[in-house]
Amino acid sequence: MSNTVRVRVPAKVNLALRVGGTDAQGYHELGTVFQAVSLGDEIVAEAAAPGEFKLVFHGEGAAFLPVDDTNLAIRAAKLLANHVGRTDLGVSLTIRKRIPVAGGMAGGSADAAGTLLACSTLWELGLSRDELQPLAAELGSDVPFILLGGTAVGTGRGVELAPMMTSGTFHWTFALSHTGLSTPAVFKEFDRTTAPNSTEIPLELVEALRAGDAAAVGAALSNDLQASAIALQPTLEHTLRIGREAGALGGIVTGSGPTCAFLAGSEAHSHELAEALAVFSGVRAVRRAYGPVAGAQVMA
Repeated sequence: MSNTVRVRVPAKVNLALRVGGTDAQGYHELGTVFQAVSLGDEIVAEAAAPGEFKLVFHGEGAAFLPVDDTNLAIRAAKLLANHVGRTDLGVSLTIRKRIPVAGGMAGGSADAAGTLLACSTLWELGLSRDELQPLAAELGSDVPFILLGGTAVGTGRGVELAPMMTSGTFHWTFALSHTGLSTPAVFKEFDRTTAPNSTEIPLELVEALRAGDAAAVGAALSNDLQASAIALQPTLEHTLRIGREAGALGGIVTGSGPTCAFLAGSEAHSHELAEALAVFSGVRAVRRAYGPVAGAQVMA
């Protein structure tokens, strides 16, 4: 058995997020296009005594994250050990955060996905990525996509995935907010103010991604939760306006927010957008990334 395994996991941006009605369990029917981006977390898994599961965070928002069984990474490790029926397994996890916390970019889900892959490798379980996917789905709607990576359509609760063909590289600038947003709170606001929509993915977006037409992708970005996120955090509207006035090809709140994602025409343009956004007091920090990138990967 290896003593240490290092895994890198990407953040995600939702290029489209359509929200329909709820199922019998109260979950919303979703139609979304995920793209994995180069902004990511790093997970180091080290062998620990049987039954010992430890977690330490460094970096982005580390001081505010739980390290007990309420954390998705710990839950992922224990779920995997239980799945294979092994009581002789343990792990010490160290996660370096770069993905914003409660930012709508799947930071917690990324850590869960990375933990599944890291522990499976550390413990030499021999499980394929496909075999890890059902466990990922148990942990949350975004976790399976982080294992897959690239660009994909998500349906149902977001866990039923179909990879998408895309061309080229897309350059993103992300404006981070001073405070996070609770996903349940955003959905509650959506339910209060909005009728369920069709979950069909806009054809214009699909065709633009296939063609690698960044301008057309930018024009087709959509998020049914955006108005609800802005209602809970009104400064987001000004953030979006700044990015668009700086020439972004498109700008949206990603996922349940509050991170705002802006599509740039080039890497140089992403720098220009970052400079324009960084001076706004409503923006805590700015990050740049590109996509699509691979899902969770063991690092050599």
